[in-house]
Amino acid sequence: MEGGSVTTPFGRRPMTLGMLANQLVAKDIEAGKSIDKWKLYRALCEARPLIGVTDRALAVMSALLSFYPKDELSETNGLVVFPSNAQLSLRSHGMTEQTIRRHLAILVQAGLIVRKDSPNGKRYVRRGSTGAIDDAFGFSLAPLLARADELELLAAQVVAERLELRRLRERLTLCRRDVSKLIEAAVEEGAHGNWEMVLIHFRALVTAVPRTPTATEVAAALGEMEILREEIINQLEMQLKSKDMSGNPFQNDRHIQNSKPESTLEFEPANEKRQGEISERTHMARQAHVAPQGRDHHSGPANAVLRTGEGGQNDPAVTGRVKAFPLALVLQACPEIIPYGSGGAISNWRDLMAAAVVVRSMLGVSPDAYQQACEILGPENAATVIACILERAGHINSAGGYLRDLTRRAEKGEFAIGPMLMSLARANGNSLRKVG
Repeated sequence: MEGGSVTTPFGRRPMTLGMLANQLVAKDIEAGKSIDKWKLYRALCEARPLIGVTDRALAVMSALLSFYPKDELSETNGLVVFPSNAQLSLRSHGMTEQTIRRHLAILVQAGLIVRKDSPNGKRYVRRGSTGAIDDAFGFSLAPLLARADELELLAAQVVAERLELRRLRERLTLCRRDVSKLIEAAVEEGAHGNWEMVLIHFRALVTAVPRTPTATEVAAALGEMEILREEIINQLEMQLKSKDMSGNPFQNDRHIQNSKPESTLEFEPANEKRQGEISERTHMARQAHVAPQGRDHHSGPANAVLRTGEGGQNDPAVTGRVKAFPLALVLQACPEIIPYGSGGAISNWRDLMAAAVVVRSMLGVSPDAYQQACEILGPENAATVIACILERAGHINSAGGYLRDLTRRAEKGEFAIGPMLMSLARANGNSLRKVG
């Protein structure tokens, strides 16, 4: 830096070690180094989020650079500019002098400029007999030149992150459109499956994305959305293949296993005579026909999970022998699941079932295990069991294995949710503490 020494501020402004460090950096400039001042300013603007300066501070920096007489910043041409606050105000779009002083302090603190104060604190230049500048007092742009390479790297990093965020958001938008259109097509064309639950899960993924997300948040949402899209495609593809095979009179109907066991969707098996898709795991236990797709008096939608036999009575082998308990009791016994509801609350069974899908994934329970539980226990009771498992998550080694064991016991009529709920309700009492 010009003068070859460290300068201290005028008046009451204190000297800090940070100011000393900035001046030492400013002295470390490669010999003959120069750079276009406006190119460097553009890099500075790009790198602003990583540097921590305001846009108004950059406006003051632009005004300072405008007082530098050359386009190329270099030590040969001197690096000190000495405009008055009044002159800076004119070139800062009428910014008040008090505001200018505040943003000059920000630039100094960020290590972009260094004050070179005169004995009386005024900014001026002293010229020799030939008119050349002997000494100048004002603001040194030396730190800006010394950090030119660093600023350009930071600018490139910000640009790359912005482009990556844009690319991820475009992919997320396309994936959201795919999922929405596929669900709409499945519902309109009568594909078998609990599409209401799929739609709830889809909306939960969409609403979980912040208004101004980071690249990491968008990437996480994109991963979840792509998994959901693949699962929907797999389920629809299985049904299309099943329809093709059922249309061949010389080919026996066969059970089609889910080619993607990590499916989060629960699809309702069709009538055994029409589709032959009743699960091999529960076929011998049920020995009952499931009603064709249509409106159910219990749940309303055509793809409701509750099944009925041909005579219209509830089939205990399908719905299980487990009694559904009031939602208020479930939430009193299992308060840990409440924050996972939409908006951090659970007001109905639909909210609880949507929260159970999220908690299921968090606990490491496979979609296949949860689907079996829904088939045997019913969707409300399956969600209730997930809530109970969450309460005792710290005491259960394998949540998925535990759920499968309870499902098998329920299928044999050896398991009831009531004692589990009552035990948790007594342990919790009126508080929301976790079961020990």
